[in-house]
Formats: sequence, C-alpha cells, structure tokens
Amino acid sequence: MTSEERADLGWTHVALPARDLDASIAFYAAFADLAVVHERISTTRVVWLGDGLRPFVLVLVQATATVEHPLGPFAHLGIAVESRARVDAIAAGARAEGRLRSGPHDDGPPVGYWCFVADPDGHTIEFAFGQHVGATVARAPAAHARDATGRAW
Repeated sequence: MTSEERADLGWTHVALPARDLDASIAFYAAFADLAVVHERISTTRVVWLGDGLRPFVLVLVQATATVEHPLGPFAHLGIAVESRARVDAIAAGARAEGRLRSGPHDDGPPVGYWCFVADPDGHTIEFAFGQHVGATVARAPAAHARDATGRAW
C-alpha cells in the first residue's frame, strides 16, 4: 500500500445537499477557508471542498428542491479555527447575515470557545478554538494502531 493510499484510510468526507452550490461554495470559502478541490456533474452537480490540511472533504450535492432535513439544530459539523478572535469574527459576520445560531460560548477544555452558524441551507456548522481534537486522537490508546495493510488491530 502506498503512502497516498494510506492517507485515504478512515474518515474521508461528509456529504450534504445544497440548493445553490455557488452560494454554499461562497459561504464555506468566507467562513471556513474551504476551497473547491473537485467538481463534476454526474446526474447532479457535485463539489468537494477541502482545507488543504488533511485528506477530508465536505461534499456538496446539488439538491433539486429545498433541503428538507438540514443538519441541526444540535447535529453539526465542527471546524477548528486558529484563535478566539477568529471565532468572534465568524460570529460577528454570521450575526450580520442573520446566520448566527448560538454563541460564542466558552466551555473550557475540551470543548473550547465556539459558535454555531447556519450555512445557506440551514446546516449547522460549529466554529471552535481550543478543542485540540488532533492532540486527543494522538494520545488515544494503541488499540487504534493499524498494520501494514491499513487494517485496525
């Protein structure tokens, strides 16, 4: 197995329906620093948005009508940002656009400083500073180790 193949093991994406892909692309670019890394038209238009930091993408699929079951109100996608100031700026921008759902809140470790924002289709997105998910995963028990084929053991 090549290192490129191993990089694609485990979590790879979350897919959400979107009524207006261009509006959603603009939202995720402005609020989450995500960019289109793949786009295609199969039976519908599909875009993959990535942050360039990890092999994980948000897949947006063109909805033919309104999104009937948006992710929320508590169900959400979480995006880590670089500072409390960035959370504050996102919350302020979301408030100005009528998108802020909650926050910012400071719940201390391991939850951190966060706010909930609605994307153009009403999906809830959490922007947070101080959750340290990567450090928590790195400290996880060796039970999550993988053999040379990539299988957990």
